[in-house]
Amino acid sequence: MGGQWVQFLAGGLTAGAIYALVALGFSIIYNASRVLNFAQGEFVMIGGMSAVSLVGAGAPMPLALLGAVAIAAVVGLLLERLAVGRARNADVVTLIIITIGASIFLKGLAQLVWDKSIHPLPPLSGDTPIALFGATILPQSLWVLGVTVLIVIALSWFFNRTIYGKAMLATSYNRLAAQLVGVEVKRVLFASFGLAAALGAIAGVLIAPITFTAYDIGVMLGLKGFAAAILGGLGSFPGAIVGGLLLGLLENLGAGYVSSAYKDVIAFAIILAVLFFRPDGLLGAIKSERV
Repeated sequence: MGGQWVQFLAGGLTAGAIYALVALGFSIIYNASRVLNFAQGEFVMIGGMSAVSLVGAGAPMPLALLGAVAIAAVVGLLLERLAVGRARNADVVTLIIITIGASIFLKGLAQLVWDKSIHPLPPLSGDTPIALFGATILPQSLWVLGVTVLIVIALSWFFNRTIYGKAMLATSYNRLAAQLVGVEVKRVLFASFGLAAALGAIAGVLIAPITFTAYDIGVMLGLKGFAAAILGGLGSFPGAIVGGLLLGLLENLGAGYVSSAYKDVIAFAIILAVLFFRPDGLLGAIKSERV
């Protein structure tokens, strides 16, 4: 029983770390523009599928992973420049519809560039399970958790120690005040899409060796990341991490002890419960009046 509990815990933390990375992407773009980017899940797909293609073309694994993240970041920047940025003065609903349209477009484009098959990606350090407290854990799960911790540390440094990071934070707190002190909000929004896309792609290349990847995986992962962001508090970076890990744990424990048939339902039940009982999320959402 103890080993089974550890197994569910490890699986929950692994899934939760991926949801946290996707939720961070939602929060970064939301803070910069108050836009809910429903194309965030497609960045996860693009990262995973690009890595599969680059590895298949003979690129060394480290180079393939960096290339996949770079490709997704470029797609994110193009999305902002060609779609969201051009409608910057539109109302929130219009911007959300634009990101939903972009999600559908990117998924369709992925079918043309790749195919409808499910593709494996080699693990970063072998696939021999590690025995731990009566459970068997894949080495790739440790990579997922380790890289997520490193990303959280790097983002903390970026937002607190660099000019661009402080500009993003200033924009998230008060857009008008940031403009008045010289922050170029347009550049902040542009950079936020690139950063969010890169985070999504990292999630994609980390999870692909465990779950495999396909052109349509972004939809569900995007929704799970959105649920995690809502759970922790939309716009809150610590909330995105806490929400992601908690969602992953609840999902895995629910699937293990109740029924795996309800695994995907749990995320949406959590969204409804949080919106009903605590609309600001566990750590408080950032509120703003759009004028």
